[in-house]
Amino acid sequence: MKTPKRIEPLIEDGLVDEVLRPLMSGKEAAVYVVRCGNQLRCAKVYKEANKRSFRQAAEYQEGRKVRNSRQARAMAKGSKFGRKETEDAWQNAEVAALFRLAGAGVRVPKPYDFLDGVLLMELVADEYGDAAPRLNDVVLEPDQAREYHAFLISQIVLMLCTGLVHGDLSEFNVLLTPTGPVIIDLPQAVDAAGNNHAFSMLERDVGNMASYFGRFAPELKQTRYAKEMWALYEAGTLHPNSVLTGEFDDPEDLADVGGVLREIEAARLDEERKQAIRAADDEPKGKSDEPPPPPWMQ
Repeated sequence: MKTPKRIEPLIEDGLVDEVLRPLMSGKEAAVYVVRCGNQLRCAKVYKEANKRSFRQAAEYQEGRKVRNSRQARAMAKGSKFGRKETEDAWQNAEVAALFRLAGAGVRVPKPYDFLDGVLLMELVADEYGDAAPRLNDVVLEPDQAREYHAFLISQIVLMLCTGLVHGDLSEFNVLLTPTGPVIIDLPQAVDAAGNNHAFSMLERDVGNMASYFGRFAPELKQTRYAKEMWALYEAGTLHPNSVLTGEFDDPEDLADVGGVLREIEAARLDEERKQAIRAADDEPKGKSDEPPPPPWMQ
């Protein structure tokens, strides 16, 4: 096929020998199968901001480090230089996350190189050497669903132990290989300690896994792994081999605001009812509807 313009620098530098075919086009990038010597790999070409459908960048970029104050000011102002720096930071985030997670043993595609907005990485393949299917495209037996769910929960724990939350984990960005699931698409990965939205993103990631695998094993929908692992993380006791139960009891002293308001409203209505009863009891019996006569007539 014709070489996409963005991949030409990789061919010129000898990193890629040939572009074989497009693999997929997602919300933030287009991916191609390329040949590098006698190996097949993927080239992920990031889309420009105005061509990307993923619009929650600010929420995900909170807490990310920048090189210097000049870069930070430019990104905040949204100048031309700042927009370029924002794009570079967005793309570099996945590269950094992949190297960091692969080094920690998380099942992600192995990254090889990154040049001019193109990430060269491992082709995650099925048993025939073709691109592995997405989790969303397979039908599972209940025991398979439980096994894969448990494995992905362990991967989320391992990610959190490295200080990262995927931020957009679902059945659409998990590939299924003969040796198990592989997590992909990490440009929105967030710093667990530096991003105020980290827990809500973790809870959503874990919830997406429970919801998907719960189609095949319904009991998984009732699990509460996110709160359990986050409590351990905040306490500094979460580690890759932490044994989780999927159960979590909220602290007894945690205020139920909705419940408190309902109790206040119920007490108010009860008091109004009592006052109405007392007023009725105090009212003279056989009282006429006509107004009383003035004092000089009494």
